[in-house]
Amino acid sequence: MILVHFRPVGLCRQLSSPSCLSPITTHITVHHIPRRYTQHFTRCADPAKCPKEWTTNVLAEVGRLETPKLEGKYETGQLFLHRVFGYRGVTLFPWMARVYDRDVNHKNQNRAGYNTVGREVKGHTHTYYQVLIDTRDCPFVRTQTEAVTFLGNQENSRSLYAIPGLDYVAHEDILPYTSTEKQPIQHELFDKFLMLDPEKDPPYSPRETLRAWQEKNHPWLELSDVHKETTDTIRVTVIPFYMGCRNSQNTNVYWWRYCIRLENLGDMTVQLRERHWRIFSLSGTLETVRGRGVVGQEPVLSKSFPAFQYSSHVSLQAPSGHMWGTFKMEKEDGNTFDCRIPPFTLESKPDASSPSPNANT
Repeated sequence: MILVHFRPVGLCRQLSSPSCLSPITTHITVHHIPRRYTQHFTRCADPAKCPKEWTTNVLAEVGRLETPKLEGKYETGQLFLHRVFGYRGVTLFPWMARVYDRDVNHKNQNRAGYNTVGREVKGHTHTYYQVLIDTRDCPFVRTQTEAVTFLGNQENSRSLYAIPGLDYVAHEDILPYTSTEKQPIQHELFDKFLMLDPEKDPPYSPRETLRAWQEKNHPWLELSDVHKETTDTIRVTVIPFYMGCRNSQNTNVYWWRYCIRLENLGDMTVQLRERHWRIFSLSGTLETVRGRGVVGQEPVLSKSFPAFQYSSHVSLQAPSGHMWGTFKMEKEDGNTFDCRIPPFTLESKPDASSPSPNANT
């Protein structure tokens, strides 16, 4: 099955009306890819009459789809298309995480009068992958492509360093494909981490550089807990990461980053208007944070573009704490509702060597 990839910015819908188009349309159906990325594609009958922006390389064959794995793990070097965000990527190594889904038996527990914020949630083990994102796709996806950050090496530094194009992807979001290109993924770390191995499937093997980098940065890269909760078809997923401890004015300050994904599972269009956080520290403090949108944006979640992902940071003067809150969502008719952010724990780890985002160390 041919995999046709294009920038996921809705151009396929624009290619249905201009007069320059031939009445004969070419329909390309690619199974397992979100419909919003593969609706209809039409061929221009007279390129001279087509607007310039429509005669650029909107579509390009990048490979052939493989059947997604229902069992087992993907190997290092597996090329894939992200099921939700549509970007091209390659897997580096897996993480085994505990997923705490508050939607399980949610209705039954509410009828019984349980407090949905305070109830115990049983976790289950699930596979995620550390991946590289193709830099050609970074400008067009609704996820931060500099989400994986590190603290500076200096003990009293509060500087943050990011590795562009590094992400975490759940097993079910991997749509594997094969390619005949020598370097099908464009990323500055691709050649540093992977080498071509035609005898292997997938045909890439990890270099020693990747193994050393993974081992050195394991405490700061490790994905261990994932928290999920759905409110009125809007699912919020939170993944916290411990970043380390730094000393500021003779006080230890503990840092975490957290990745949040919002996904619209229904047909209604909503927009995120406000955030409301509650942050509890083991030192006994409770902080409330309110503000417009997230990371300077008020993303719209629609049927065509149902997901948005971002990362942020939090620091405490205690080795552990908790966070929870709500997003205020606005419907098309102007009505609003509070979308719950699942409570999650901020846990520190024993200090190790300072993280090193540099792949050469």
